[in-house]
Amino acid sequence: MTAPFVFPGISTRVVFGSGTLDLVADELAALCHRAALVVSTPQQADQARAVADRLGTAAAGLFTKAAMHTPIEVTDRAVDAFLRSGAACVVAIGGGSTVGLAKAIATRTGADQIVIPTTYAGSEMTDILGETAQGEKTTRRDESIRPEVVIYDVNLTLGLPVAMTVTSALNAIAHGVEGLYARDANPITDMMALDAMRAFRDGLPKVVAAPDDHDARAKVLYGAWLCSTALGHVSMALHHKLCHVLGGSFGLPHADTHAIMLPHTAGFNGVAVPDKLAPVAEIFGGSVGGGLWDFAKSNGAPLRLADLGVTEADLDRAAEIATRNPYDNPRPFGREEIRSILGAAWRGDRPET
Repeated sequence: MTAPFVFPGISTRVVFGSGTLDLVADELAALCHRAALVVSTPQQADQARAVADRLGTAAAGLFTKAAMHTPIEVTDRAVDAFLRSGAACVVAIGGGSTVGLAKAIATRTGADQIVIPTTYAGSEMTDILGETAQGEKTTRRDESIRPEVVIYDVNLTLGLPVAMTVTSALNAIAHGVEGLYARDANPITDMMALDAMRAFRDGLPKVVAAPDDHDARAKVLYGAWLCSTALGHVSMALHHKLCHVLGGSFGLPHADTHAIMLPHTAGFNGVAVPDKLAPVAEIFGGSVGGGLWDFAKSNGAPLRLADLGVTEADLDRAAEIATRNPYDNPRPFGREEIRSILGAAWRGDRPET
């Protein structure tokens, strides 16, 4: 018998395909907005200008200063630029840094959002916003944060470097894994998460071997959409807590941190909910954590926090921060357990569970 559940439904409009970037002006018009501010990181300013060109007179301006972990001071400048532009919508092109900034603008101003992801990290379908202030990252959820439209264009991912492809894919898989054991998980998000993992298992090695393999890129981007959608409708737990601590307090790259931590957090929780994570072990082989670690290693992912510049002394501070306001998690944990997980990730140990 199926247990009772609640699935709130998917409110974000999704446009998926190749060449879909050309539809951005149509999507803006469908939202009944005449002007939009286009945002990106400095590294993707050229892509932002290309979007503005497609919008024509509907482009109210550019803000190309998005930064990792969404620093409050950058958001303040972006909100000022948005208000001065006279726009009613934000169009964001890029990865998690840009998507985070668009969300931060939207929740402060009431603006609609059109998001165009160029990586697989997968925050675009969620109502989650993580922001950094004074060296710590805080996360909140609200419907004002969730984008109205997401445009997935496979063509935009063809030039994504292999290393970033791998880490952002593992970041997406982490969303799916946490979705499986979330307290408010449901059969719909479970199906999405597991279908996504199969897509990553089959598609990612092909992309690593041939980065311009369009069909493989499409499969991986499809997996990213599924994982992002699943995360957007369930609670976060230990994995995301630790990654937010490491990113916000130590300045670690977001996707790399998720890639390194995933086998360890999944293996830790797999002991408490073996029935929920058994399909993960089946998909990747071996145990839950061991299978994910093997998959990460086989695709050239980073495996050690030490390689990101984390010192062993940093682990004690990270464990202390992570246990101040712990998330709900299927397996209870305290400072000692967190320190053990971080130590294994710092060394790059292969999880046994």
